[in-house]
Amino acid sequence: MLHPVRCFHFLISCCLFQRFPPPSAPPANMFGTVPGYEGMAAAAGGGGYLPPPMPLQPVAPPQPSPEPEDWSIPSLSEDDARDAFKDYASSHCCYNKGPASDGVITKMEPYDTYRYRLETYTESRSTEWATKPHEGEPADFYTQTAPRPWEVPATAPNLFTNHTEEIRVPYTSSVKDCNSCHSTGTMPCDECHGDGSKVCWVCNGSGKRGEESCTQCDASGKERCDKCDSRGTKECETCKGKRQLLTYIQLKVEWTNNVEDHVVRQDSGLEADDLRSVTGKELFQNNQYLLYPLLGFPNPAISEASEKMVREHQSKYAQNARILQQRQTVELIPITKVKYKWKSDSHKYYVYGNERTVDCDKYPATCCCVIQ
Repeated sequence: MLHPVRCFHFLISCCLFQRFPPPSAPPANMFGTVPGYEGMAAAAGGGGYLPPPMPLQPVAPPQPSPEPEDWSIPSLSEDDARDAFKDYASSHCCYNKGPASDGVITKMEPYDTYRYRLETYTESRSTEWATKPHEGEPADFYTQTAPRPWEVPATAPNLFTNHTEEIRVPYTSSVKDCNSCHSTGTMPCDECHGDGSKVCWVCNGSGKRGEESCTQCDASGKERCDKCDSRGTKECETCKGKRQLLTYIQLKVEWTNNVEDHVVRQDSGLEADDLRSVTGKELFQNNQYLLYPLLGFPNPAISEASEKMVREHQSKYAQNARILQQRQTVELIPITKVKYKWKSDSHKYYVYGNERTVDCDKYPATCCCVIQ
């Protein structure tokens, strides 16, 4: 025989379940009822990224290698090197200006290098179930055949520009009761737990401050809940008080510029990662739907990098996205190692890029600044 107290708790639980059933979600097999979206049923909440319907097309025919023209970069003058170093020192509040102003340049060595950059601009599409407060939109589910993910019109931004757009797929919308508030439009206030008032923060619910009555709550021990305006409830965050939700398939379209660089090895001592933020002298650029590797470049390392990266990009990104355009660029990046003396000690710094960025790991005169 069940214990009377346990029976009572069981009956109470049943009543509460009937009054406030747990939130519901779209059926797992609901995707299967939408033609063209059958595969989405296998994934929880959505179908993930969808491969484009068109297979990868053959690559373009070989392109002629760029003809050498003026591929040299004017040598950096001592005055320009010194000015760049002064600007660098001035940008650091804790750097003494002495080394940059009084240091004597003893040697300048150029280490110009090539950078090959490949950009593959793609469009990818993914789907998932989504909901929004129902604001009178028609429930068009099954009124017509829903367009398949890659048939939904979407306007691409300018080439090589990252952008994301979310689109409601036509003829997939249905209206259902809000599963968060059970179609009431309101939820218990989480500040006062539905009471409309909360414990006074001054007297902690005692109604007194020492021997005197608490003036904050008029000795009641409770004060008005400002969050819900003493109603004990607040607007449902899911349906925004509308009581119903519009459920539909949401298409997420992402345009992504996938960029990869290859910097030809140079022995200056400057790290290749430092060169990512600067520009160089552009020697060559071309773009089209699918590129052919840049062959016959005077520096073999560039040709090898181009052949490897183009092949990898076209194989990698065509699996779950549509390649819209590719662009390859070759730049000649100026790098100068500057050696100088200051107070009888030898030091060095680098000036690189068109921006004349300075890299100096060990500036010889620093101090600790204390801001009052």
